Amino acid sequence: MLTLIFIILLLSVVGSMVGLAFKAAWGITKVVFSVILLPVALIAMVICGLLPLALMILVIMAIVSFIGRLAVA
Repeated sequence: MLTLIFIILLLSVVGSMVGLAFKAAWGITKVVFSVILLPVALIAMVICGLLPLALMILVIMAIVSFIGRLAVA
């Protein structure tokens, strides 16, 4: 009986840890994409001659960032 209770509680703890790991991985992925990969992609687009597209993406990102700051404040 104690073994069954132990197994149920252990699975509960492991399940919550897996959920926490997925949330942390998602947060780290968002930071990596927004801080590292997106600026590198925009610079690569400018170098390859896609300045109008890179500028449009940059303007959209600026508008979303501005609206996000207004929503928080």
